[in-house]
Amino acid sequence: MMTLSKAGIAAAVMAAFAYLPLHAGAGLLDDDEARKAILDLRAKVDGITRELNARIDGKSDKTSTLDLLNQHEQTMQEIARLRGQVEVLANELSNTQKRQKDFYVDLDARLRKLEPRQVTIDGKDAAVGVAEQGAYDAALQQFKAGDYKAAAGALDAFVKRYPESGYAANAQYWLGNAHYAMRDCKSAIAAQQVVVKAYPDSPKAADAMLNIASCYTELKDKANAKKTLDALVAHYPDSSAAQTAKERLPKK
Repeated sequence: MMTLSKAGIAAAVMAAFAYLPLHAGAGLLDDDEARKAILDLRAKVDGITRELNARIDGKSDKTSTLDLLNQHEQTMQEIARLRGQVEVLANELSNTQKRQKDFYVDLDARLRKLEPRQVTIDGKDAAVGVAEQGAYDAALQQFKAGDYKAAAGALDAFVKRYPESGYAANAQYWLGNAHYAMRDCKSAIAAQQVVVKAYPDSPKAADAMLNIASCYTELKDKANAKKTLDALVAHYPDSSAAQTAKERLPKK
């Protein structure tokens, strides 16, 4: 068998170490702990090389070549083990970074869903939150489904919770309609009067006045019915509700 020299053994060790994945070290530069672990592993390899060189220096020319080969094999196994540890660290860091990236992407998407959205309500732009939009849509759906009692409760809760909402005038208007649908004219009048007083610039104000006049008519209060129709024509002359009011006035 051929005897290995000190230089040959050292070259073999370093050649094997050269196969350690350089890309793993580069990928760990952003993580201090992982980088330190890799540096420690490389230090172990250097230690093994120095130890092997020291042993070779202490060997006599009569030392068996087989013993040197066995030591060389053990060194190669240790390097392979260290290489495996480096690869595990690199893989774990890569997975951690991917999980963090996915987490932040998901968090950003969730936050964007919670941000108010710009919507157009009766020709005007308004910022509406997700919960706000959901509450209004749910209340209106109950009204459309004919569950007027539930709708009235939901609409009343909405205007109290979101008094500055772009949907506030509409919610108040539909609240009046829900009461009217339940044949509660007094509550309907009160709800629609809020629309007229609190939201006079809303397109729903004219319709609210027309509904008030209809409620007074059902209550046999012709005087207030006529008074309301006159006010409607005077304040909102160009509205479709005013045109209907004009058609009703001669009958009063």
